[in-house]
Amino acid sequence: MQKRRLGKDLEVSALGFGCMGLDSGYGPPTDRQQGSALIRAAAERGVTHFDTAEAYGPWTNEELVGNALAPIRDTVTIATKFGWNTDQDTGERRPGLNSRPEHIRAVAERMLKRLKTDRIDLLYQHRVDKTVPIEDVAGTVRDLIHEGKVKHYGLSEASAATIRRAHAVHPVAAIQSEYSIWTRDPEAEVLPACEELGIGFVPWGPLGQGFLTGKIDSATTFGKSDSRASFPRFTTDARDANLAVVDLLKTIAARKNATPAQIALAWLLAQKPWIVPIPGTTKLHRLEENLGGVNVELTSDDLDEMEKAVANIPVKGARLPEQFLQFSER
Repeated sequence: MQKRRLGKDLEVSALGFGCMGLDSGYGPPTDRQQGSALIRAAAERGVTHFDTAEAYGPWTNEELVGNALAPIRDTVTIATKFGWNTDQDTGERRPGLNSRPEHIRAVAERMLKRLKTDRIDLLYQHRVDKTVPIEDVAGTVRDLIHEGKVKHYGLSEASAATIRRAHAVHPVAAIQSEYSIWTRDPEAEVLPACEELGIGFVPWGPLGQGFLTGKIDSATTFGKSDSRASFPRFTTDARDANLAVVDLLKTIAARKNATPAQIALAWLLAQKPWIVPIPGTTKLHRLEENLGGVNVELTSDDLDEMEKAVANIPVKGARLPEQFLQFSER
């Protein structure tokens, strides 16, 4: 597996593993033994970077990741996230966000226990809490880093202006936001800020929540526990219109002896050398398919062709429902 660098000195595999889907977002939680086996299978195939969050479950995903990686803890990096207003005793999700310094500290202590580790390699603010100055958040994470409980600081779904303010207090290693060939808005301001400041970028949803794999069409149905059922971009009409993006990926894939998912990941990897996508899956064969994307080489002609084609494909539907978008700065 190729390696990439996030920030100044966080070296990780070129593709990470997004663990959220093992517990939430796309259906019922995965069987614990199966989920653990999949995480270990990713590590055995060269993945060294695993992404989770307090909110996934809540808590159960961190516990799964911690249990799975405990025997090989020193060979991998673990990223997790704080920021939702979760009751630390019951797990109840309260309205809004909570990045008050005392809350961050309480959450971090519990994260360390759930992850069965003495340090968090990359700690993200999951969403920017506008009621707490970002300088206070950055200062709190900086203190946790000085105490050895955290190694690196990250932000998720933050604007370029917030990134700059945070970075002035303590170096930001990585920004995590949705980014793929059909979600391009980080390119306007966030990616240039990352390049200027030497910050890595970790795209979540690199396969468009599964749509870019070519396995979803207008006839696909989603269960009650699948969040995509409420996503504007996943309405029947939107899916039908957005299949044009998948058709483009299929065209390039046929030429490269690859799959649409591999082309989508190869496209992201080709954008910048400091971009580390974190595709997730619940299936071993999909994991292996995704990892194959690292070996797909897109030429400058391929990339130009894709860029021109995508420019003429208007993606239909907002990327997230309004109740989620309201917490994203960018």
